[in-house]
Amino acid sequence: MTAPNLSDAAHIGGVTLQVADLGRSVAFYRDLLGFTELERPAGGASLDASLDASLGAPNGERPLVTLVERPGASPVPPRGRLGLFHFAILLPTRQALAAALVHLHARHVPLGMSDHLVSEALYLSDPDGLGIEIYADRPRASWPRDGNELRMATDPLDVESLLREAGADAWRGMPEGTTIGHVHLHVGDIPAAEQFYSAVVGFDVVVRRYPGALFMSAGGYHHHLGANTWARGATAPAPDEAQLLHWELIVPDDAEVRAVGDRIRATGATVTDETAAAVMARDPFGTAMRVRAAS
Repeated sequence: MTAPNLSDAAHIGGVTLQVADLGRSVAFYRDLLGFTELERPAGGASLDASLDASLGAPNGERPLVTLVERPGASPVPPRGRLGLFHFAILLPTRQALAAALVHLHARHVPLGMSDHLVSEALYLSDPDGLGIEIYADRPRASWPRDGNELRMATDPLDVESLLREAGADAWRGMPEGTTIGHVHLHVGDIPAAEQFYSAVVGFDVVVRRYPGALFMSAGGYHHHLGANTWARGATAPAPDEAQLLHWELIVPDDAEVRAVGDRIRATGATVTDETAAAVMARDPFGTAMRVRAAS
């Protein structure tokens, strides 16, 4: 039987996060990171919490980050939980990444920095300890390969080179064209993650030769989804902890939503039909994925 493949146009949509204090988190994502606040209800119940807020990029059609408040939720423990390792904010240019670095450094935000060969990245955590990457891609034609696989690494970032790119341009918030480029998850087992996300959902495996991790994508991208076992012994987050509630996989149309949903149902997993254009399912480790049609 031929393995399923997602359409080349499949990509990540938004992430929905459970946080302890909505006002604190909105201030972080809007005022520090520079997202545009799209929606802020005065109140109203949701399944997981009492309040939420949606944030995106200028002129964006849909939210990139949705915050759901669970008052007093515990922060992510230092060793991590199954589920979110980080979600990754893809900036449209290297110059935008350089401006973000200058901005965050000026505000004394603790940062990790890496050169992944295919991209350059900054790492930080939100007020609840949820992991975030901010990155810019190198040109696709320059991505190195080892045979049929892409080659990625975690090398030191050339900070001086990146800062030269910033020039005199100041950070003015997330620029138009910002997206969520990928989601990286803690999982309990790499083979089980590959079976679910590649053999069933339909991602292509693009990098295997990375210690304790697997990277998958659609359309030849370096990765839309990462899975790692670096949080050994981690368990799923408790309901009253900060966490990723779900992430979105966007596919071109309703037919592909149904096809992905049917493949997941065939494994015996529960799939919830939200609408004709969206379904929700959980991976073998309890992390929820929403598959939604772009059209």
